[in-house]
Amino acid sequence: MNEIIVTDDNFKEEILQADKLVLVDFWAPWCGPCKMIGPAVSQLAQKYADTLKVAKVNVDEAESLANMFNVNSIPTLMLFKDGEVVDQRMGAASLSVIEGFVKQHL
Repeated sequence: MNEIIVTDDNFKEEILQADKLVLVDFWAPWCGPCKMIGPAVSQLAQKYADTLKVAKVNVDEAESLANMFNVNSIPTLMLFKDGEVVDQRMGAASLSVIEGFVKQHL
């Protein structure tokens, strides 16, 4: 598994101080659409391992992070570059749509 589990404790180090583009998947175990995009997110983590860091934030366990970034609907995918949110999308999507979303910023 190439995805990093992000919590309040490691968010700054793993996301804000990352030296490459970071895709953050805000999700929850009970969320059907989150389960649908999970395999696509995992595939991207493997395919772009050299240029993309992939992180997962369980909104039930890291509610403060979800609140900090106004995540009101899941799944929400956010792209961070140099510690800043550069793009985001909400809802389920196919692998090709998610890959296109990421590739715009690589």
